[in-house]
Amino acid sequence: MTETTHRHGLALARWGRARLKQELGGPLATAPSGDWCGEKRATFVTLRWLDGDLHGCIGALVPRRTIVDDVAHNAVAAALHDPRSHAIRLEQVDELDLELSILSDLQRIPAGTEKEALDAIRPGVDGIVLIWREHSATFLPSMWPRLPDVGEFMRALKVKAGLPGNFWDDAIHLERYTADKHLSIAPKGDRS
Repeated sequence: MTETTHRHGLALARWGRARLKQELGGPLATAPSGDWCGEKRATFVTLRWLDGDLHGCIGALVPRRTIVDDVAHNAVAAALHDPRSHAIRLEQVDELDLELSILSDLQRIPAGTEKEALDAIRPGVDGIVLIWREHSATFLPSMWPRLPDVGEFMRALKVKAGLPGNFWDDAIHLERYTADKHLSIAPKGDRS
């Protein structure tokens, strides 16, 4: 069961871009307003260059602040603080697609064996959190096109968590979530 689309998702994605521009010295961004702005939601912001290369992706799995504040925080962090990339300048913001993922609540995947875990995962739908001792990682549902096979998806997730791809222990803790995705397309660049 996937979550219904957040009515204000596109406005939130545009807010994330505007807030990032403000952080880099651009015009003052005006936050969305309305009763819905006070809801606490977990979000991820992913920034990609026009060629599709990842610039940064930052977010949270559990709600810690209002959705408006979470989007603003994650947009700035994905651009300036993701350790996989370098900080950007104001003039580069419009060369990035901003993808906003609004997460559902986490749900435990009860599984003792790896086969039970793989059978319980819904390819193309679930984001997965893997935790084993001090190791943890997540893949958003948007990773399924790159890793469409559930076995491949889990192997890559284990490697991201610092474990061997073929590792399994019955104490691995798995959780799932869905993500409502909204895209603010880079204003610069020809996509034809």
